[in-house]
Amino acid sequence: MKVVLIQDVEKLGKKYELKEVADGFARNFLIPKKLAKLATDEVIKRAEAEKEANLKIVEDDLGKQQEVASRLDGQEINIAVKAGDDKQVFGSVTVQKIAEKLKESGFEIKKDQIILNKPIKEIGEFPIKVRFGHNLEAEIKIIVTEESEK
Repeated sequence: MKVVLIQDVEKLGKKYELKEVADGFARNFLIPKKLAKLATDEVIKRAEAEKEANLKIVEDDLGKQQEVASRLDGQEINIAVKAGDDKQVFGSVTVQKIAEKLKESGFEIKKDQIILNKPIKEIGEFPIKVRFGHNLEAEIKIIVTEESEK
């Protein structure tokens, strides 16, 4: 029986693919669980149209993500923190603080996109990766400085 997958099905295929499967598998599993539809001419045409529309959306998103990643790559972000006499930082620089500084600089980056193994607890320069969709990454430099007293 020919079916059009309407969701990705592990070990069978991706969404919108036309597959030949056993009648029982289609009737008892794929169709009742809304993973596939019987492959009629209308269903095939609709699936192809949706696939094209999704492809355009994904391409647009990729272009936007590439543009943001290229603008962000190499940026230096200064974060001033309170520190003691021995340059020991009070508190730490976390992904939340980095995301806020990036937002101030005009970048809408979510904190789960920032790759920081552990919070920064010392003064210095630290390379940080920012991960985007489509396997894109940008590297920024976080410069942690001592807050000047006023």
